[in-house]
Formats: sequence, C-alpha cells, structure tokens
Amino acid sequence: MKFLLDTNVISELRKGTRAHPNVVAWAQSIDPRDLATSVLVLAEIRRGVELKRLKDPAQAERLDAWFARMRDKLEDRVLPVDEAVADCWARLNIPNPLPFVDGLMAATALARGLVLVTRNIRDVAVTGAQVLDPFAGPGEA
Repeated sequence: MKFLLDTNVISELRKGTRAHPNVVAWAQSIDPRDLATSVLVLAEIRRGVELKRLKDPAQAERLDAWFARMRDKLEDRVLPVDEAVADCWARLNIPNPLPFVDGLMAATALARGLVLVTRNIRDVAVTGAQVLDPFAGPGEA
C-alpha cells in the first residue's frame, strides 16, 4: 500500500463517466493494490447512504450495491484507527486542534507511511503528512 484514499476521492470515482478527469487519470495510473482507505471513510460513506435512504430509498439501494462492490475491491486494505494512529493524532492536535476525521486521516497516513489522497489539502497541511490532490492538474497542487 502506498496511498490512503479520503472520502472525497472515493466518492468522486463513484461518479464513473461524470468523475473529474484528473481524478480518473490519477486512479488509472496507480496499481489498485497500492490503494487503501480508513474505516473512517467507510463510516462517512455509510452515513451518507443512510441519510439518502431517508429521502430516496431507491438511490440508497443503488449506493448500497456500489458500497459493497467498492468494499470488496479493497479487500484487506481498510485500515483501523489503532493505538499508533491515536498516539499520532494526539500529538498532531497540540497546540491547535485539527478537524476530527481529517486529523485522524493524516495520523493514519503518517503512522503507516502512506500518502493521503484528498481534496482537503488545507485541512491537513500543518500535519507534515504527505498529501496529494488528484483533482489538481499537473503543477497545480
């Protein structure tokens, strides 16, 4: 594994032909076995599906099917928030707290030696985590 995908990247890739071309090009250039995500991302996506279910149950069912396919493709590359991540997160939040999930994502990347792939560069810039914005074109990041 080399890359830790944030929610905004996985959600963008779900769009298929409507996905941002830079994100698609980046994802196609990477060996899928080098991609991982966090259990936090799965939770954020699941929450979105459940919110959608309140207003559009049919769309929620389609999202459920996509979620299951996406989860199967990740195999064992869904990373937990373990003690190493928690310790790193605690240090990153002193003296200034980070947005909770973004901070945990940065801590996961740092603890595991991964590049965090996200559009939220500004939220994690102070952490020292390696970040990549696949929405930005070459030279824009």
